[in-house]
Amino acid sequence: MEEEPLFNALVRQPKRKLRAVAVSVVGLLLSGVALAEPTLKEPRPFEAQYRLEVRGWPGANITHRLSNEGSHWLTDMRFSVRVARGQEFSRFSLNDNTAHSLLYSSSYSLLGVGDSYTLNEGDIPTLDRQTALFDLSRRAGHENCTESAPCEIQFVDHKGRDEHFQYYVDKQHISDPGSMGMSGGEFEALNVSLIDVEKPDRLLQLRFHPDWPGLVLSVVYQKEGSRETQLTLTNFNPSGGATP
Repeated sequence: MEEEPLFNALVRQPKRKLRAVAVSVVGLLLSGVALAEPTLKEPRPFEAQYRLEVRGWPGANITHRLSNEGSHWLTDMRFSVRVARGQEFSRFSLNDNTAHSLLYSSSYSLLGVGDSYTLNEGDIPTLDRQTALFDLSRRAGHENCTESAPCEIQFVDHKGRDEHFQYYVDKQHISDPGSMGMSGGEFEALNVSLIDVEKPDRLLQLRFHPDWPGLVLSVVYQKEGSRETQLTLTNFNPSGGATP
């Protein structure tokens, strides 16, 4: 079953779209760039809700939690609609600036039929895609990654297969009224553009909050210049990162 970047199940043509409903913010990645020990933001637990819109399909709500479990962290995404449901989670540890995947799991069900995948620590030579999403959001902006000179990033998919992307970053001042539980006011969002090295006609654009590692503000997935999928933050609870 071939995967696409960004909630793999929902960016496909009809049968392929929902067969892979693995709730993955996928294709999201580990930076393979050597860093000069920047000061990275420490993670903080949170719960967020997103609205996912896919061309040709009804919208879906997604819940995303980042939870502290003592010696490690859990990042968990899940959704449920009338005919399908899915979940993807990862446990990872942090050692100074380095994230290390410990366990990854994803599952989906469509009309009662589905599948599940598990990767143990030894199956993940780089990072799994959930940990990689967190890691990218934390590191973005600390490297000199531009459109003309993008950085290289790698991660493994749900079956442990290597994925290779390039990315570049720009920053954008936006205003948040505080209606989603944030502090409000203006802040500098991190805009990350990801390009699949093997499929350069596909572009994944993510916008991260600079003060909450792992928190996605929006995602847009384009294929051949056409918008296929859009993800938007609809609610944020900074104290909602309890283990589900």
